[in-house]
Amino acid sequence: MWGRGRLRVLLGAAPGVGKTYTMLEEGRRLAAEGQDVVIAVVETHGRAATARMTEGLEQVPRREIAHRGVTLTEMDLDAVIARNPDVALVDELAHTNAPGSANEKRWQDVQRLRDAGISVISTVNIQHIESLNDVVQQITGAPQRETVPDQVLRAADQVEVVDLAPQALRDRLAGGLVYPAERVDAALSNYFRLGNLTALRELALLWLADEV
Repeated sequence: MWGRGRLRVLLGAAPGVGKTYTMLEEGRRLAAEGQDVVIAVVETHGRAATARMTEGLEQVPRREIAHRGVTLTEMDLDAVIARNPDVALVDELAHTNAPGSANEKRWQDVQRLRDAGISVISTVNIQHIESLNDVVQQITGAPQRETVPDQVLRAADQVEVVDLAPQALRDRLAGGLVYPAERVDAALSNYFRLGNLTALRELALLWLADEV
């Protein structure tokens, strides 16, 4: 594969809308069409349906990093580049890597993959977009430390919203499909209030419309 890898980003208005699931679904579709697809890093957050979608896709083993007596695992950037697939699935673009990693941020890892000619499908929530950070905090009251510069997303070949109606997301949450049972009530009464989700969804669509 010659030239720079392409970047496709699946944008969500909130956690739990199905970005990772969609990314894996897309990976399976491309693999079925004969493309060489690997999972570079995926976070299932204990969601059974998401975990099932990883079956049958090759996963590049993660790198282990010891930090303050804890073993953290990160995407093994060098191993993915050495494996040289057509497409790498890289969850959570805004993720901050463990200390001692080659890059501070996962979006920087993605730049490296693209420079190596590997196309990437990734995921991000709008609260992680740098320019929307303050307005999301005003809507939800929750500060967000991990951000992706807008120009990284603007430079993607394709950004698409994984859209889920706010009430449908609340139903998924109430059904235990997003967070463990003990976190559901707090989430429904705070971040995932209907008004918040409606505003966040509008914000995602507005940001994308501005991009288009």
